[in-house]
Amino acid sequence: MERVPAAPGTSPGPSALPPPALDLTLDAARLTARLVDVPSVSGGEKELADAIETALRALPHLRVDRHGNNVVARTALGRAERVVLAGHIDTVPIADNVPSRLVDGELWGCGTSDMKAGVAVQLRIAATVPAPNRDLTFVFYDNEEVEAHRNGLGHLARDRPDWLAGDFAVLLEPSDGQVEGGCQGTLRVKLRTAGQRAHSARSWRGENAVHAAAPILARLAAYEPRRPVIDGLEFREGLNAVGITGGVAGNVIPDECTVTVNYRYAPDRTEAEALEHVREVFADCPVAELVVDDSSGPALPGLSHPAAAAFLAAVGGEARPKFGWTDVSRFSALGVPAVNYGPGDPNLAHRRDERVATGAVLRCEERLRAWLTS
Repeated sequence: MERVPAAPGTSPGPSALPPPALDLTLDAARLTARLVDVPSVSGGEKELADAIETALRALPHLRVDRHGNNVVARTALGRAERVVLAGHIDTVPIADNVPSRLVDGELWGCGTSDMKAGVAVQLRIAATVPAPNRDLTFVFYDNEEVEAHRNGLGHLARDRPDWLAGDFAVLLEPSDGQVEGGCQGTLRVKLRTAGQRAHSARSWRGENAVHAAAPILARLAAYEPRRPVIDGLEFREGLNAVGITGGVAGNVIPDECTVTVNYRYAPDRTEAEALEHVREVFADCPVAELVVDDSSGPALPGLSHPAAAAFLAAVGGEARPKFGWTDVSRFSALGVPAVNYGPGDPNLAHRRDERVATGAVLRCEERLRAWLTS
């Protein structure tokens, strides 16, 4: 087992300390290790954002701007087309998996797959392709792994949409090195049932709100999700309970119960249509209240766009649908066709044993460089 040394300056210290240095001459795999060794759990990305900004400002061919902990760097070469390469710099909470370590060609650690390997590829392209065949915009943003209203790319889209302008975007989320078109929408609602409290020894004097949730759960168990085909890609939907709360005490009939439901839906539905569908599913259930807890719209694959077709031809493989929500949705809302393409297995994201094959990171770097220089 080889332990990759932690990046300089990653130990806790006063905020006045300079950011840890990022050596952009390292290949993307080793640079991934350096990024992992700078903790950046959602809400705590400043140290890594500082390091990225410092490294990019040393590159004379880039204009660098910053908005909060979001860093944007751009070329201005007058090319006929502009491509945006984007990635989030935050991770889920660390699970005793930092610093990084290298084992048999795999780099282990929090964020290796999701998505510091993709961020490392972005940084390498920024450093080593000063005269690309398309103008480039590099976007590094915070707070992707938490509530949608905190998302840094969303803040940029709201406050500085001009920084995100482009003809095509690639979000370097882990996709096993395959192009993934579009993304699902996600809707989370809370369904509350009501009852009447009573002593459990005299239950007939009350109405059990937990029991009243049974039709909701039955409806979910019987639900048959759609599998629509869009742009040749088959999307699979899902409607599932992801939480349930209720109960007062061991001797009390509960007067309230809440079932949290998550709807993952295909991109041929809007957010409004998704919510209407969920209301229809539970229309005849004893729901006292339905509250939207979180909502993020989907993105159509857009693979028919010439830039997307050219990208797919350059990197190879067959496109597949994105099962999950990603920020391609935000680019789609801005009128920028976007795909997911990055190193790493998405099934390893957020796990204690999260890891990425170093070969996959290097291949992604190589393919993007070839596309942008050929």
